[in-house]
Amino acid sequence: MLLYFMRKHRLKNQPVAEHTLIINENKNTILALIWYNIVGGYAYMAECFLLIVIKNEKSSFEAKYYFESRTDMDKIAVLIPCYNEEKTIEKVIKDTQKYLPEAVIYVYNNNSTDRTEEIAKSCGAIVRNEYMQGKGNVIRRMFREIEAQCYVMVDGDDTYPMESASEMVDKVLSHNADMVVGDRLSSTYFTQNKRPFHNFGNSIVRSSINRLFDCDVRDIMTGYRAFSYEFVKTFPVLSKGFEIETEMTIHAVTNNMQIENVVIEYRDRPEGSESKLNTYSDGFRVIRTISRLYRDYKPMHFFSAMAVVLAILAIVFIIPVFKEYWETGLVQRFPTLIVCGFTMIAALQAFFNGMMLQNMAINNRRVFEMQLNGLHRKKMSVISEENNNSKINQ
Repeated sequence: MLLYFMRKHRLKNQPVAEHTLIINENKNTILALIWYNIVGGYAYMAECFLLIVIKNEKSSFEAKYYFESRTDMDKIAVLIPCYNEEKTIEKVIKDTQKYLPEAVIYVYNNNSTDRTEEIAKSCGAIVRNEYMQGKGNVIRRMFREIEAQCYVMVDGDDTYPMESASEMVDKVLSHNADMVVGDRLSSTYFTQNKRPFHNFGNSIVRSSINRLFDCDVRDIMTGYRAFSYEFVKTFPVLSKGFEIETEMTIHAVTNNMQIENVVIEYRDRPEGSESKLNTYSDGFRVIRTISRLYRDYKPMHFFSAMAVVLAILAIVFIIPVFKEYWETGLVQRFPTLIVCGFTMIAALQAFFNGMMLQNMAINNRRVFEMQLNGLHRKKMSVISEENNNSKINQ
């Protein structure tokens, strides 16, 4: 269509406006631009494909390697990421020992400059260090190193009640839940939390994820969770900071894992204990993470929406060009015509990108399910071996 207009209206002996683009008879330049646009679209598809494949292979390798390197397994492991929590870590550990006496407690120190590590060791916890700053980096280290039937993750700031831990563990061990969410927002969070922007942000993130991913998770940003072995060893940790909780939730939802909610009583930080969460920068990272994961896990929805927006823009701006041509028989605004043509091509490319990436995502789901089945069989084998050994020792 674009070349037809250019051929019919070569602008010979025609009065034109100053902004009209004069096109030479030779169409090589335009054809080269079209070819460049098409090739660029396929290059983008290839890039997305490689990113998805590499991410899938990385998570598969890590799950396999870290499982096969261990032959024993804790029944319950409590994981506490810490950064300068000397005022509260002792109470968190003692509450854990009181309400989960059978659990093994791991404190991961993330470059604390106070007495957090010293206090945790004196309370009987196993202390390890992660030198890359950021909660996501700490969780990556914890999930790699610890082998357990059930994991409980809780912050070291004493804002979460350990009284609820046994109920969360029971849902993992007895009800086959893959992730149990400690739900603050259904209880005392909005009255206890003194930071109004945090309240607003939590509500926005919760409603956005539940709408985009068609789920019912009541607290997306909570740091109090319990996990199954299968979840921990198949979760590829890509985030470095506080957006990690969002990534966990979306991973569980999109892979059809069983999620349970347990309402907990939230309490604000004690006086003298400071939050490490930056409302604006961390909030922006969370929004960016939601967008990225929506593209990765629901590519058809993401790219179809992009295609619709581009197509609407192309149609809106090309209507005056066609109207002018219908009335005068002339195309005075060739730049607009060309841009609209390329925009419509981009819309078609976005749509077909979404179709191809959706097929890849479905295939990744099949691979994930096979990987999950293998991990479950190996976990049951280790548990059975441990039970047999305990009977022999008795």
